[in-house]
This record gives sequence, structure tokens and C-alpha cells, in this order.
Amino acid sequence: MKNSYKKPAIVALLLAAWFIIYHYLQPLTDLIVLHLFGMEAGTRMAETLRFFIFEVPKVLMLIVLIIFVVGVIRSYITPEKTRKVIEGKPLFTGNILAAMTGIITPFCSCSAIPLFLGFVETGIPLGVTFSFLIAAPMINEVALVLLLSLFGIKVAVIYVVTGLVIAIIAGFILEKLKLQRFVASWVYEVKAKHTAVQQMKMTAVDRIDAGYEAVQDIMGKIWIYVVAGIAIGAAAHGYVPDNFLAITLGNKHWYSVPLAIIVGVPLYSSAVAIIPVISVLIEKGVSLGTALAFMMSVIGLSLPEMIILKKVLRWQLIAIFAGIVAAGIIIVGYLFNAVM
Repeated sequence: MKNSYKKPAIVALLLAAWFIIYHYLQPLTDLIVLHLFGMEAGTRMAETLRFFIFEVPKVLMLIVLIIFVVGVIRSYITPEKTRKVIEGKPLFTGNILAAMTGIITPFCSCSAIPLFLGFVETGIPLGVTFSFLIAAPMINEVALVLLLSLFGIKVAVIYVVTGLVIAIIAGFILEKLKLQRFVASWVYEVKAKHTAVQQMKMTAVDRIDAGYEAVQDIMGKIWIYVVAGIAIGAAAHGYVPDNFLAITLGNKHWYSVPLAIIVGVPLYSSAVAIIPVISVLIEKGVSLGTALAFMMSVIGLSLPEMIILKKVLRWQLIAIFAGIVAAGIIIVGYLFNAVM
């Protein structure tokens, strides 16, 4: 009984400390760079350090808070519940539900593959499964909140809507192409072993523990990529001329969107880690459509994801999958470059 009051009290104190530290990050950064280091404001090195020293704790603090909250929410979600939401629905309805479920479920492209197998084994259409597989990593709820805080509601809504449209349409097309023959044969040979997951009744303390565990697990995997992304963003912020990226990837060039995708595919990053880079791209004049295309290619078409998918799909299906998703991203990039 004592713990049932102790942990919520600790969380409340930590939240208060979080807001105080977050509020004073900018003056602390200026104090460190301009006074402690004695640098002159406006110089390239000073602006690079100011960006890095301010953004690293800011983004990491936002991520920790968001992951904790999401971790508590995810304590209500299990893979079995996810499967039941999608199973037995008509094709297009199933694509929509699968894509929307992908947003709120705790699966990246790597961890979604075991669930992919479960979907196929239980007879869920392949295209519906792909809608989930595309949306799960591409539309990341942590990245959504970061986008909302950094760029406002307009960009955040565009991110969600475009990701959903790509996931739904790509999955629908893949199902209509009847590509089941390109799924590795062993997938269909494995007998589904669905054990009903009896979720124990969780107390408030249990759900707080789930939030702590989510922070420890996810932050341990992504923090280095976040810091690396911010370092790249800081270097670009301080040393890349304001008009260089705008000229190279500006919306006046027909090749800007395809080039952004080509550059993004070989990279490996989560949506959370790539957002600081996107922030600098937009700051330097890169159009929103091109920046979104780059981000979506990194998180939805990354080469490591393709390698992992090779375990369960033949290369023909992977190539078709990548081509359809890439086409969707290109259309989105051109569309938003044209209207915004």
C-alpha cells in the first residue's frame, strides 16, 4: 500500500523538476557558451555549440517525457488485441484499421516483423498486414509530439495524414497485386500458435513501472542516434550557408524530392532521431515537402529494414513494396512543395 502512494509522488516531483529545468534551458545554454566558454555570440562555433548544448537536453527531455506517457498508455495494448482489431475486416477497411493501429502500437519495423508473421498465419490479407508494417515505424507518436512542439500543429497533421495515406494505399495496391507467392514459404508452413494473452489487472503503480521500463528500453537504443542527429543538425546550423540547402533541395528543382529519398534510404534512424535534422533543413530553406520526403524515406524505406524483411519476404516483393512506398512519398513531396 505504501508503494501505491510513493511512486506517484516521485513521478509528480520528477515532473515538477522536468518543467523547471526545461524552462531554464535557454538561459543555461547562453551562460555556458557565452560566459563560461567566453565565446562571442553570432560566430559559427558559438552558434553551433549553442544549438547542440540547447537541443540535446531539450530533445532528450521531451523524448523521455513522451515515452513515459506512451509507455503507460501502451500497458493497455497487447499484440493479441492488435491482431483482433484487424482480423476479419474487409480489405480497404482492414487497411485503414491496420494503418491507424500502427500509429498507436509499440512496434518499430524490426519488432513488427514477428507480428507480421502472426497476421499472415491467421489469414489476415497480406496488403492489410503491409499497411500496418508501413504505418508502425513511419508514424511514430513520439515524433508526432516532437513535431507538434517544434513546428506546430499544421506540420504535425500533415505528417500523420500523409503517412496514413501512404500506408493505406500502398497496402491496398499490394493486396490487389496478389503477391502472396513472394512470401517465404516457411511462413505459411508454420502453424499459428496463438495463445490468448490474459492480461493481468494492472494497478496504477504497475502502469508507472511500465512507463519507466519503456524509457529504459527505448532510450537505451535511440539516445546515441538522437545525439548524432542533433550533432549533424548543429554543424549544419552553424556552418552550412543559409541558402546552400535551399538551392540544392529547393522546390524549384524537379529532382529535389527524389534526391532527398535517395539520400534518406541508406540511413538508419528512428523518426525521433531524424527530427533535429529536419528542423535544420527547414530552417535552411528546404521546402516542407522535400523535408518530409527525406524523413519518410529514412524511417519507412531504410536499407536495414529491407535487410530484415528479407528474412520473411522474397526480394521481388521487397522491391515492389519499396517502389510503391517510394512512389507515394514522391507524390506527397511534390504535392506539398506545390501547394505550400
